Amino acid sequence: MRGRGTVGLPRAGGCSLRRFAVNRIGDALAAGGSTFESDEDLELVGDALPFGLKLTESLLAESPRHRGLLLAACRGFTLYAYAFVQQEADRVASEDIERATEVRARARRLYLRARGYGLRALDLVYPGLPRRLEQDPKTALAVVRRADVPLLYWNAAALGLAISVSRGDAELLARLPEVEALIERALELDEAWQQGGLHEFQLIFAATRPGALPDFQQIRKHFERALELSRGRRASVYVAYAEAVSVRKQDRKEFRELLEKALAVDPDRHPETRLANLMAQRRARWLLERADELFLEEEKSAEEASQP
Repeated sequence: MRGRGTVGLPRAGGCSLRRFAVNRIGDALAAGGSTFESDEDLELVGDALPFGLKLTESLLAESPRHRGLLLAACRGFTLYAYAFVQQEADRVASEDIERATEVRARARRLYLRARGYGLRALDLVYPGLPRRLEQDPKTALAVVRRADVPLLYWNAAALGLAISVSRGDAELLARLPEVEALIERALELDEAWQQGGLHEFQLIFAATRPGALPDFQQIRKHFERALELSRGRRASVYVAYAEAVSVRKQDRKEFRELLEKALAVDPDRHPETRLANLMAQRRARWLLERADELFLEEEKSAEEASQP
């Protein structure tokens, strides 16, 4: 009996130590901020992220109820799908529709994978919330506290972007009210979160969501508030507004001016957002190259515009 007990103790201790280590790593991942965000090599980051995502899933296999790891997985898969998969689909669409469709399908799977982790995190903190969210989103989210704004944001981003690449999926489209309720609740709790990140999401979603034209006046308010909170440091705000509004209104001059402002942001002045700015600037250059496809008319010169 003594021998069995002696053999069992190290095994239990080893398991506890391993779980402790996993949880500490999960805490670090959930805290946000990493060498990725300040990196200047987009390809390097794109190649490295899948390994990081699989590491996160491996850690979750050891500690499946770790809120931080669940949030990190939701955030990581959403970011990777948006920056390195969905945008690839956009770039190849004009040359190879079949390939673009395949890539968008992959982006959809990654977004829904992210959404699964996000829902698990919500259910962990607020038991039963995912089920109630489907039935009555606004009422269900009334219990969410300010500390959990990141959970609201990444759940909204994962589901919203999944909808944006699944335009023929009526079941997903029917969940648009969930996206709206998630982001509206986040804005109620902490509208200045992440230097205007919630307002910027409204721009991105307006540009990608299916259906009727967005409320341009309301989108303009989100744009101005995002600029104010970010102090003009985020190139992505200009790019998102150009896509959400300038293209829809066929305002080619505004489109060009906004993208030029995005390109004028110096990524090296604020290392913590270097990667995000470089990605936004890459998209800005691509959009400028496609201007003839996006606009029906040539941009008028100042002299032409003044003529009756």
